[in-house]
Amino acid sequence: MISQSDNKFIGACIRKRNKKFDMNIINHLEWRYACKKFDSNKKLKKDQVDILKKAFNLSATSYGLQPLKLLIVKNDPLKEKLLPLAYYQKQVSTCSHILIICIDTAFGADDIDAYFDREKQIRGVSEAIVGKFRQQLKVVYSKKTQKEIEDSAIYQAYIALGTLMTVCAEQRIDSCPMEGFNAKKLDEQLGLKDKNLRSVLLLPVGFRAEDDFMRKMKKVRKPLNEVIIELD
Repeated sequence: MISQSDNKFIGACIRKRNKKFDMNIINHLEWRYACKKFDSNKKLKKDQVDILKKAFNLSATSYGLQPLKLLIVKNDPLKEKLLPLAYYQKQVSTCSHILIICIDTAFGADDIDAYFDREKQIRGVSEAIVGKFRQQLKVVYSKKTQKEIEDSAIYQAYIALGTLMTVCAEQRIDSCPMEGFNAKKLDEQLGLKDKNLRSVLLLPVGFRAEDDFMRKMKKVRKPLNEVIIELD
């Protein structure tokens, strides 16, 4: 039987561990920055790429419907072809991998059905449990315009971007979020229209170069009291 003193000791250990974990997360976020030049000789290992794949798949999406796809480019000649489409920003050619977050432009009722069928299989629930919500979501999406559906997916792409960047920092993988690229030409280069996809964001990942000019710069942020408003 655990004594009261033992309980106090266990509680103190848990609090100490949680505090250490919290500080580690902050340290990781302080370590990260938008890497401008990667060391092209350093490549992510397979298990590191697998972690990023799983993190993307676990990212939050509206209703859990996942109207997103992640393209991963590691081929150096292909990265060179994409370089001018990203306005010659060197992150694209020097990184280990380019993660391209795309939205599914054909997302609709079939995808909603697929989600609920998968839920029934994984959670062991019946159609009687999920059927009403299934139909409600179909009605909601049937009333949306194509632009509204795609805009919603774009917002969710930014959530996935944040997830990937945070996991990269925790894994000591450098990254650089990029909106600055010619999405239309990139889509043409990769044949994304035929796949019912549209590129939204790029996230080159890898390891910072020794001569990256941003490497040793201090992080510039507003004081907390200028960005946080607490409502009592």
